[in-house]
Amino acid sequence: MVVDTYHQPWIGSNLRVASSTDSTLVGRSGLVIDETRETITLLEGGSQVVLGKKSINFQIDGDESIIVGGLVRQRSEDRINRNHKKE
Repeated sequence: MVVDTYHQPWIGSNLRVASSTDSTLVGRSGLVIDETRETITLLEGGSQVVLGKKSINFQIDGDESIIVGGLVRQRSEDRINRNHKKE
């Protein structure tokens, strides 16, 4: 059984920004330590970085699928139980 990354908790996973409206964010990566409706907080090199979901597309734990941040703008507890459109 293949588990869909959308429906898994992301806290404790590694995230890599694949693309962004802000080119300085592309390629950034770190450990997800918090997720809110609008943001994801990463631990990157010993410091915390807060990224807006709306402006990034990312990968979790090296999975090949790209998650469009603008489509997952809800609390993690709500996101885990919802169905999502895929591009």
